[in-house]
Amino acid sequence: MRRQASRDSLINLLLPLALIFGLVMLLSLNVGGGAEGRETTPLETWLKVIVGYLAAATEIAAAVVIGGAVIRGIVAYLRLLFSRSKQHFDATEGVRLQLGRVLALGLEFTVASDILRTAVAPTRQDILNLGAIVLLRTLLNYFLEREIQQGEQRRLPEPELDRSGR
Repeated sequence: MRRQASRDSLINLLLPLALIFGLVMLLSLNVGGGAEGRETTPLETWLKVIVGYLAAATEIAAAVVIGGAVIRGIVAYLRLLFSRSKQHFDATEGVRLQLGRVLALGLEFTVASDILRTAVAPTRQDILNLGAIVLLRTLLNYFLEREIQQGEQRRLPEPELDRSGR
């Protein structure tokens, strides 16, 4: 059991470090010579326009999802603030966890938007930029998910402690 815990803590340390290292490496690469001399076909031009609109719609969806969650979180927090509940900390933690879940969903929408933007005839630099953006957002999502899991574990009652106290 102890060996598993030490392995998990090692993975929790190495995974973010590897992602950060990969992000730094991708950002340090600068591929010269894009698609300046390449001719585009009319179909490619239309696809770029359509995909551009789809990517913009995905970004709008991310903004709506995150904005709605922020408004809902503010309303829930104000209700807690003005109520005379003794469970203020636990309820505030619940609002924070709900907002974290929706932020993770919003990050997924923004990653989808970035993927759409590079879907039609990407250059090497476009692919490197996409890799860096996806790595950064994956890193943010990783820490956000880990924080949500830790918050949910703190909220759960621990039955083992209750049994030992009897």
